[in-house]
Amino acid sequence: MRKKIAIIGSGFSGLSAAAYSAKEGHEVHVFEKNSEVGGRARKFVTDNGYTFDMGPSWYWMPDIIESFFEDFGKKTSDFFQLVPLDPQFEMVFSDSKMNIPHSYTEMRDLFEKTEKGSGKKLDEFMEDARYKYEVGMKEFVNKPCHSWFEFVSPKIAKSALKLDLLTNFKKFVRKYFSDPKLITLMEFPVIFLGAAPKDIPALYSLMNYGGYKLGTWYPMGGFSKVIDAMKNVAESQGVKFHFNSNVEQIIVKNSKATSLLVNEKEIDFDTIIASSDYHHTESKLLPEEFRNYKESYWEKLTFAPSCLIYYLGFKEKIPNLKHHTLFFENDLDLHTTEIYEDKKWPTKPLFYACCPSKTDPNVAPENCENVFLLMPVATGIEDSEMEREKYFLEMIVRLEKHTGISNLLPKIDYKKSYCIKDFKEDYNAYEGNAYGLANTLSQTAVLKPSLRNKKVKNLFYTGQLTVPGPGVPPSIISGKIAAIEATKTN
Repeated sequence: MRKKIAIIGSGFSGLSAAAYSAKEGHEVHVFEKNSEVGGRARKFVTDNGYTFDMGPSWYWMPDIIESFFEDFGKKTSDFFQLVPLDPQFEMVFSDSKMNIPHSYTEMRDLFEKTEKGSGKKLDEFMEDARYKYEVGMKEFVNKPCHSWFEFVSPKIAKSALKLDLLTNFKKFVRKYFSDPKLITLMEFPVIFLGAAPKDIPALYSLMNYGGYKLGTWYPMGGFSKVIDAMKNVAESQGVKFHFNSNVEQIIVKNSKATSLLVNEKEIDFDTIIASSDYHHTESKLLPEEFRNYKESYWEKLTFAPSCLIYYLGFKEKIPNLKHHTLFFENDLDLHTTEIYEDKKWPTKPLFYACCPSKTDPNVAPENCENVFLLMPVATGIEDSEMEREKYFLEMIVRLEKHTGISNLLPKIDYKKSYCIKDFKEDYNAYEGNAYGLANTLSQTAVLKPSLRNKKVKNLFYTGQLTVPGPGVPPSIISGKIAAIEATKTN
């Protein structure tokens, strides 16, 4: 039976859910509160010629993204050019710098040079991580997670111990490496999974494989090109997009979602998939009796960080700056403790700089530089312009030291900040989170917020607050799972 399906939100999971739902022959409408597609992956263009990706900037797990397009008879190369970054990124420590090469052989040599015997250990680590990636990203994460019985399969059962769900990532990394810099390098990817390495299952070494081994890439034109391509695929399946369309209420009758109230107008639907913030959807769009979870439930969950972002345009080229640079001069454990446990602004922060104009001349005016600074921070803390500016100046000082340029401030001809208040305003993000729900052991698979509303039979959720979790590839997978579940339900 052909259904009329509404998708709330047009981020990665919403676009994915829309495309897969329409592929099954349904009439699909996407409602986006903002003026353009993309959610956290939106872009903006300044009057003086800079194009900024607002969110994701690490193109990892290229095979997972490719598989989305393959499902529709397309390839990423039909829409954008992917280029490998070499080095993948640079790490800045208090006493040295480390460039991570694209070539795995060169990476192995770097490890061996840093710590004798660690080249072989890297091979062992990556072989284990490859297995987790193939089982985790191809089997584990594709389940709707209604029940643990979904994981009772010969392959998953056989691999249960090898997936290391009960070993924490911090301990796992130290089985292989003892050099502090190599440990930091291997632990860095899990920061954005939403918890300290000591609280993340060792399963997520798959992140190291999906990034370091499969490489770090850049879609020419910026990450928004991926969003535009997914929108193109969705439209080719017949999906209709509605922008500046704020969903104000999900109307439920007889335990069934019958319509949406959009910009004060009621529109009937057979099925609804909410790619909007899960907490916002439940607490603001649904009557209390139809919510999966009480407010107390959300208060007990562990969320991934928010972040302070600065979008900067420089009217001169900046030497000695790579496409991706990680400023890790300070202690990783201290910063993660202040994010996840102390819940306060960091005392000795780490931060990240992205300079896509090093690879792509079209994102900045000629002889200018496009720079994106990002500092992970705790969710829910007080966000003021004074606090933002304090950390901005600290990041600029460290950027000047790294690049050897002592007067960067006068070279800035565009500056915009983005932090907790903006995540709440633009995305209705719970506590201003930027990356969704933490992938801790107690928030894995069936233990995550349910993909399906348990009280409204035709209402589903997708995105980084439900299965399989945060990140671009998982969000794309989440949309596919939600579409499968929504379109097979009577």
